[in-house]
Amino acid sequence: MPFRRTLSPLELERFLCLNLLLPALVVVCALSGCSVRQVALNQAADALAGSGTAFASDDDPELIRDAAPFSLKLTDTVLEDNPKHVGLLTAAAKGYTQYAFAFVQQDGEEIEDTDLAHAMKNFDRARGLYLRARRYGLRGLDAAHPGMAGALEKDPRQAVRQTQRQDVPLLYWSAAATGAWIGLSKDNAAAVAQVPAMEAMIDRALELDEAWDEGAIHTFLISYELVRAQRGADPVARSRAHFERAIALSHGKQAAPYVALAESVSVSQQNRAEFERLLHQALSVDIEAERESRLANIVMQRRARWLLSRTDQLFTE
Repeated sequence: MPFRRTLSPLELERFLCLNLLLPALVVVCALSGCSVRQVALNQAADALAGSGTAFASDDDPELIRDAAPFSLKLTDTVLEDNPKHVGLLTAAAKGYTQYAFAFVQQDGEEIEDTDLAHAMKNFDRARGLYLRARRYGLRGLDAAHPGMAGALEKDPRQAVRQTQRQDVPLLYWSAAATGAWIGLSKDNAAAVAQVPAMEAMIDRALELDEAWDEGAIHTFLISYELVRAQRGADPVARSRAHFERAIALSHGKQAAPYVALAESVSVSQQNRAEFERLLHQALSVDIEAERESRLANIVMQRRARWLLSRTDQLFTE
């Protein structure tokens, strides 16, 4: 008997959603004279673009690890026929970035001390996924504002001035994917050359809507301020200010700000007591308190445990 892959509940729900819509669309389009195929594609793209909640609220990372590739490849397929769907391009940039961090890069970091060759393969794969996410994000910005991708190459600060508040998700995920790609590609001049564009996008997102996604932009900047090219007088103070704002906007229900400050500022200042305190605060976050952050909190708590296991390596007496 040939092998037949069993769909997970999430995959089955999406499959049914996309396929049960078609008969109704055929009737509607027959009456209106519209293109059945295009309407079906638009409906499929809308459904996929809005389907992230089921993943974000799940409490089983391994289930999501197995289900996400199907969803991502389905997104790729729909985008081939509907290449300028801004919502789906945003979802693709987000999905590939999150998958690369949670299930590829982090796996590599955890085995780097014991299996360097395997870890390097993970990092290579993560680079490719981040680059794919970045390309989707830039395509989304270009679809929303024609010519913007090219303008970002010439004058990033001026290019992002045309973006509006509704563009914040695209700005954030484009910047996050670019930053993660650069972080794993420091010996790649082409990657490092994208730092100005990445900074322009994340700074514009902060300017447009600092409270977006419960302070996610501030959480990004907790770590980034320490390595920003034009750091100014006190990058540590700026990182701590972003941390305070991220905690306020998330009402302390997100583990990520605690992990970001511990991993960046506490380590750089060799403040072991603060490092351990912050990571234990991350571990104390109630993953049931906010349904839509459940999976993200589980992933970041896993990182907090791993960082705590490396305390003696990260701090010298």
